Amino acid sequence: MQTGREGGARPRMVDVARVAGVSQKSVSNVLSGYEHVSPALRAKVERAVALLGYVPNPAARTLRTGRTGVIALAVPNLSAPYFAELASHLTDAADERGFTILIDETDGDEDREALIARGLRHHLIDGLVLSPLAMDPASIASAARDIPMVLLGERELPASVDHVAIDNVVAAREATEHLLGLGRRRIAAVGGPLGDGASTGSLRLHGYRAALADAGIREEGLVVPTRRLLRHNGMAAAEQLLGAARPPDAVFCFSDMLAFGVMHALRMRGVRVPDDIAVVGFDDVTEAAYANPTLTTVHLDRRRIARAALDVLVERIDGTRTRSAGRVVIEHRLVVRESTGGRPDGSASADATDPDEQVAERVRAATGARRGSR
Repeated sequence: MQTGREGGARPRMVDVARVAGVSQKSVSNVLSGYEHVSPALRAKVERAVALLGYVPNPAARTLRTGRTGVIALAVPNLSAPYFAELASHLTDAADERGFTILIDETDGDEDREALIARGLRHHLIDGLVLSPLAMDPASIASAARDIPMVLLGERELPASVDHVAIDNVVAAREATEHLLGLGRRRIAAVGGPLGDGASTGSLRLHGYRAALADAGIREEGLVVPTRRLLRHNGMAAAEQLLGAARPPDAVFCFSDMLAFGVMHALRMRGVRVPDDIAVVGFDDVTEAAYANPTLTTVHLDRRRIARAALDVLVERIDGTRTRSAGRVVIEHRLVVRESTGGRPDGSASADATDPDEQVAERVRAATGARRGSR
């Protein structure tokens, strides 16, 4: 048979094995992305593949192994930088393991999430990585009985399904404690729907409230729920907070997108960040390091999250992970940037008697000046 790229019969795996001088099983291990392969063996097989112009036959692999080599990723919204970056990392990790990623957007819609989880494309995929926002835990657990599944996200999810997440309560608490450490006392929280005690927003709210309680500070109605975690939601929340009789001197946002919207609204109203109001976000998307001012935020290692999720899922697909489902917690850290630069100790004017009133007065003055210039 022809062994080059020019015409002739299509090269087979047995031909690759013969040219490389190894077994067909070794060739299969290399092409399937099996990680316990020596660099020398991998190099031999890859040279033979290149020489022969060998292209694996997906249909044949499916018939032989019962697998498609495809993993689905379902996330709420790829236009959100957090999910776009997460999808990119998962795609890279999957490629290294010989898998292809099929991506679905759910828009956080319960019906859409359920349709994907319960089998919209189960005949096309070997497993599913799902970031659910609306689907209830019982439905998720039921769907996971039919296909290998790993869950992403920070809401509380069924213990019977593998889950990769961060500790939202601790992360939110640390972000709020950072603001308290700067001397801020009227700290607002801006975040997603808070009605469900197991939601991401509720967990972050819990951490925020725990930090205030430990510091002996009352919340004073400075929590602004939002339907989504997007810029325009942050802008609307900022306008609401600025309209209060005593505006906040800091804002903890449950996403970076919210924080960008808050900072934009403050800038439009002439309110200085961080001098008048400090701002903290959550996610540490790439844009956070380039915002003006740069954004202090909770860093989530999306690369580690993606790789951990893929490792668990592939082990479930291969049958090498036989223990009960578990929760993999990825470490987070607070990245301090310009948006919480804070004022030096003792910078308050000598005749001031109420630091909170100073902040309120500066916000009112800035807002008044803005209106007067129209």
